[in-house]
Amino acid sequence: MTEIHTPRLVLRRWTDDDLVPMAEINADPVVMRLIGDGTVLDLEQTAEAIERWEEEWDEEGFGLFAVELLASGELAGCVGLTVPDFLGEVAVSWRLGRAYWGQGYASEAAHAALEFALEDRGLDRVLAVVRVGDAASQSVLDKLGMELDREMEDPEFGYPIRVHAIDLTQYS
Repeated sequence: MTEIHTPRLVLRRWTDDDLVPMAEINADPVVMRLIGDGTVLDLEQTAEAIERWEEEWDEEGFGLFAVELLASGELAGCVGLTVPDFLGEVAVSWRLGRAYWGQGYASEAAHAALEFALEDRGLDRVLAVVRVGDAASQSVLDKLGMELDREMEDPEFGYPIRVHAIDLTQYS
């Protein structure tokens, strides 16, 4: 089982106990406002998403981790690697519940996922997508040392996005 420990977090595979807390995160319109078309997800949709994320682990050897607070065992959200169809390359992404914003958890978890991609999985390059105007996610990308690769429209939803990248030679 793949598990990563950071000073404050555990990144791990999904368990049945994660469904309800992740569904609560996905049901928050403030959390979801910059994800996809902004639609919240219910319990059933969250279960389907976790199932897809676990299938990606089985097929690709990477996927989205459940992010657990080391001190309390609470599920804070998810972070990890995925391959957006419109990019065709591995990208790091994250989604945390509002209670966990502004505490550095996203940066800590995304850094661990990026390290996992470049060092453990041997990827040469990793992307990240941020919606224009998402200052918090842009700040995470800046902390990771990711550089702007290109600007484009999201092919599914039509809003402007920025694609950032980092390769093994830039990673420290």
